[in-house]
Amino acid sequence: MNSLIICFISVALARAFTPMNVFRKSTSRLQASNYDFALLFDCDGVILETEELHRLAYNKAFKDFDLTIDDEAVEWSVEYYDVLQNSIGGGKPKMFFHFKQTMGGKFPMSDDKPAPETPEEQQELIDSLQDQKTAIYQSLVEEKAIPRPGVVQLMDEALNDPKIAVGVCSASTKEAALKVLAVTLGEERQKKLDVCILGDDVNEKKPSPMIYNEARERIGIESDRCVVIEDSMVGLRAAKAAGMKCVVTYTASTENEDFYAAGCDAKIPDLLSRKVGLDSIFSSLREDGLDSELLVGIRDPKPSESI
Repeated sequence: MNSLIICFISVALARAFTPMNVFRKSTSRLQASNYDFALLFDCDGVILETEELHRLAYNKAFKDFDLTIDDEAVEWSVEYYDVLQNSIGGGKPKMFFHFKQTMGGKFPMSDDKPAPETPEEQQELIDSLQDQKTAIYQSLVEEKAIPRPGVVQLMDEALNDPKIAVGVCSASTKEAALKVLAVTLGEERQKKLDVCILGDDVNEKKPSPMIYNEARERIGIESDRCVVIEDSMVGLRAAKAAGMKCVVTYTASTENEDFYAAGCDAKIPDLLSRKVGLDSIFSSLREDGLDSELLVGIRDPKPSESI
């Protein structure tokens, strides 16, 4: 079943995708035109390891709505959600993909109501599910949120460097992402960000590069001077399609993805264990040029380095 699902997702993505409100820092920071580089963080999976919380929240929302297809409850397993979160950006697109592709166009019954048939009815169901899921997720974040190792330290180091712009770019629902940022970063740190683009601030979800292109334009910097911290294949594709360098801090659910084959510049299990600081990322770009490699001697070896 999982191999069939992966096949469906791969085909759909190949057909569908071709690469192609803001918190401002305090006035003590330099204007955007004076930045040498930008460091952009994804939220879910990078700042906070949230994917299991998302899965639990979806399943609770499905249960609250009593969703069934052919008399079977709608529930996403860990293995299936790993496929979804590594392939489809955004919650509503995940649900639409599940019902339209994985389930062959079958939408669920809800509380004994018949399955929605028209696009408007289907959209209404998805919107209601997403609202319920977001509320559940926010509660889970409040209870369980712990930043991933080293991410807050790296962000603080960057915020204190007047030559580096710092931003957060997340495809998550704005309410959910704001909750994560409030719990993990705090209000003062959020206010210092040069750019914070969340949810529907852009029209296209990752792997579209739109969110990273928008961040670069707001900051006023070229794409080859931007480094993105991501955790998933869908985020990596978005960063590379925007022409940016990308460091992947993989999680248990993404560690087996072939990030290097997709253009990843460096992959590591987390920032703290590899002692990744600002100099680790940007010293080679400053000293050896914009085409230099990232985190040499720190990153997991690339295939060519393992021979």
